[in-house]
Amino acid sequence: MADGGIQRVIGLMSGTSMDGIDAAVLGTDGDAIGEKGGFLSVAYPEAFRARLRGLVGAPPEAGAEADAVARELTLFHADVVHRLIAESGYQPGDINLIGFHGHTIFHDPDNQRTCQIGDGDLLARETGIDVIDDFRAADVAAGGQGAPFAPVYHVALARELERPVAILNVGGVANLTWISPDGGAIAFDTGPGNALIDDWVRRSCGLEYDDGGRLARAGRADAEIVASLMDHPYFDRPAPKSLDRDAFSLAALAGASLEDGAATLTAFTAEAVAKAARQLPAPPLRWLVTGGGRRNPSIMAALRASLGAPVEPVEAVGWDGDALEAQAFAFLAARSLRGLPLSFPQTTGVAGPMTGGVLHRVQR
Repeated sequence: MADGGIQRVIGLMSGTSMDGIDAAVLGTDGDAIGEKGGFLSVAYPEAFRARLRGLVGAPPEAGAEADAVARELTLFHADVVHRLIAESGYQPGDINLIGFHGHTIFHDPDNQRTCQIGDGDLLARETGIDVIDDFRAADVAAGGQGAPFAPVYHVALARELERPVAILNVGGVANLTWISPDGGAIAFDTGPGNALIDDWVRRSCGLEYDDGGRLARAGRADAEIVASLMDHPYFDRPAPKSLDRDAFSLAALAGASLEDGAATLTAFTAEAVAKAARQLPAPPLRWLVTGGGRRNPSIMAALRASLGAPVEPVEAVGWDGDALEAQAFAFLAARSLRGLPLSFPQTTGVAGPMTGGVLHRVQR
């Protein structure tokens, strides 16, 4: 692959979600955005998801089980790449590069440690396509928070939008990108997104998530519990800042009903975003929501009630919220190949613009 010019790149995102793999094709040189090609989302088998869940929170030296899961995860990703190419009508040679996020099992940037499992070299061999992975490590090693990493893509997408605008990603953890009228960006994790709600529902009734926000809608949020959760020191830290998926406990909800717990945690997600909004240089003209949370009417209603500005899914401006995070890592891979910055002082707190990623060339 030439290290410049518009190329077709596949972005692969697993991240903190336990759902599965999102894969998207993007035409890009790491600056301009061209073709938005095929997209595929594939769920993990439940047995594998349980093994993966067992590693979350483990330090990077987690051992043989982590190695075995990383190999299996990589092979799942390789299969998804082959399926995406075939289902999108491409030939294997039409794809020039893969951006492989891997799965975050441990994130402790304050101690300069982060771990996204996955084997980029194995993925390159299995697909026959050059791979860039390990996007976050250089930023964390240089003193950055290692997250969020999508803001540089958000800025590229938002060039034609009226600003200031906020892009809110409600995944396992929620993060925002605030884009100024001149195209500058501030980004940070706001707090929990879906993860605590998912964990509560799974623990309480065995379901994987609050489908359609129905449980939260049937319950009543406990304002005192929300206030106690908001006492966490994270919320008073200045941005940029990032969270581990498991930074918060469900202990405060002991004794709550299934529905009231879901409603309380939904309110907590929205209140954390509202607190973040008060830290921004100027109120956004609108909030564009991506990630799975945009499909939860209870979360969206809570955000609208808390933010005092239009809150819409990113589809309102023609973006694909399912594909956006995977597209972002395709964009980041193209930037990495050219040595362009992936993170910035106002997005991760790193001292200066920082490139990153590790390139795995196919041996031809």
